[in-house]
Amino acid sequence: MPAARRFPLQLIGAFFALYVIWGSTYLVIRIGIESWPPLMMAGVRFLVAGCLMYGYMRWRGAPTPTFVQWRSAAMIGFLLLACGNGGVTLAEHSGVASGVAALAVATVPLFTLLFGYFWGARNTRLEWAGIALGLIGIGMLNLGSNLQASPLGAAMILFAAAAWAFGSVWSRHLPLPA
Repeated sequence: MPAARRFPLQLIGAFFALYVIWGSTYLVIRIGIESWPPLMMAGVRFLVAGCLMYGYMRWRGAPTPTFVQWRSAAMIGFLLLACGNGGVTLAEHSGVASGVAALAVATVPLFTLLFGYFWGARNTRLEWAGIALGLIGIGMLNLGSNLQASPLGAAMILFAAAAWAFGSVWSRHLPLPA
């Protein structure tokens, strides 16, 4: 009989933080855009986070990124933050319900698998089944919710998900700071 597996408190805390922070993102965006211009809210959020992360990196003794690394980071940042997160923020501002936003962003893994084909990645049936199961699960969680969205808002949020996925896949092939 196998021994019971124990999970360290740090791991449990990390998962809890991930669920709370990531899970509340779309609700916080919905609340934030009521009093701030959508892209300003997203921009300030990521500017503060980026400055804190850069300061921490330098404090830990990491070297200053090269020009090529800065350029690569800027391109990936544009795709992930401006197009990805900015697109979600604009879509919610245009009336897309937060449940629809969560459902549309759940397509990122699907887009990631599709964009992976550009660089020769081949995926297993189990990976495809996982994507399908995840999408079904998010859909079930949102049953009975307000799933209204304008066609433009729905297109913006799907573009945002695709941009995020493309940026994530492309980042593996660009010179970035460690």
